[in-house]
Amino acid sequence: MKQKFYDTAIKQERAVLVGVITANETDERAKEYLEELQFLVDTAGAKTEKIFTQKLSQPDRRTFVGSGRLEDIKAYVTEEEIDIVVFDDELTPSQLRNIENELQVKILDRNNLILDIFASRAQTAQAKTQVELAQLQYLLPRLTRLWTHLERQKGGIGMRGPGESQIETDRRLILEKISLLKERLKLIDRQNETQRKNRTQMVRAALVGYTNVGKSTIMNMLSKSDVFAENKLFATLDTTVRKVVIENVPFLLSDTVGFIRKLPHHLVECFKSTLDEVREADILIHVVDVSHPSFEDQMRAVNETLKEMGAVDKDTITVFNKMDAFQPPAPQPGEEAEPLTLEDFKHSWMAKNNSPAIFISATKKENIDEFRSLLYEHVKAIHTDRYPYDHLLY
Repeated sequence: MKQKFYDTAIKQERAVLVGVITANETDERAKEYLEELQFLVDTAGAKTEKIFTQKLSQPDRRTFVGSGRLEDIKAYVTEEEIDIVVFDDELTPSQLRNIENELQVKILDRNNLILDIFASRAQTAQAKTQVELAQLQYLLPRLTRLWTHLERQKGGIGMRGPGESQIETDRRLILEKISLLKERLKLIDRQNETQRKNRTQMVRAALVGYTNVGKSTIMNMLSKSDVFAENKLFATLDTTVRKVVIENVPFLLSDTVGFIRKLPHHLVECFKSTLDEVREADILIHVVDVSHPSFEDQMRAVNETLKEMGAVDKDTITVFNKMDAFQPPAPQPGEEAEPLTLEDFKHSWMAKNNSPAIFISATKKENIDEFRSLLYEHVKAIHTDRYPYDHLLY
């Protein structure tokens, strides 16, 4: 008998992205959001095949995009045998159900995609608990779509079908699990608080910034450690704390989860305990990817999140990273764009509007000594003020 062989390799899922350009959004801004969504899809392990957009005053309440555009998406999904359709905004439970009924493939929105990436990245008990809590809170209002395959009995009052009773059972179980996870997080928070109290003797600095700007690379460079760093979104999910010594002053440096635009609110809520490192830090090191075309928007998104956390008025050093990859504005026709020197950066509006600011390349080790000196001066000032009789500095 001829032996059969089966391919057990996991096939890479193929995705289509969908975005709506509303009246208060420019085409460029919408393009940036969709490029970020494509990076999220890539981070999750899928391949983007096509991007669909539509200009609407506001997303359609029933199917997010118009019926004609949905038909176009359906035709492409069917013809190309697409596995997932990802929408750039949060879908309501009814939109999710209507779109699934129409397209007959897996439907994800931006929030669900971010939660999926977080779930794959979580390593510690705290991160896993936080992600599971956020997933359950996301799932709770969307339970109805999971039980459409159960047939409901017909009849009047008192004749509820098995589908409805199953939904109620699941809702109760999820609410109980949410309550249990919240209690578990409180316990972890108390343990973390005890750990942080033991670290109060030393000055604490925290790396903050948009996701994928190079925080972990800077962490590795300053602390000579091997924190996981990768060119993907949310490579760091668990807060890492390392002791760093510059010249004769020791301090603690923490690497935190990166921020992102349109971050699910309940996800921010669940990660509040992780971000306590930011709230309780003496110095914030705001890392910015200066080579990104929308780095100003990213800075605003980070500052808004810090404001929401009550950590916006702290002593902050702005570190413009990846200056070696910075692309200057396009010159006049016939002229060539010249790369900016370090002196050019120092006299730019970026330096003037974000004082104190430093320009570095963490991977190329450019201008690192000046960055260390600036950080040393800030740490020394706090250390001297807090411990005026500490002979460590003399």
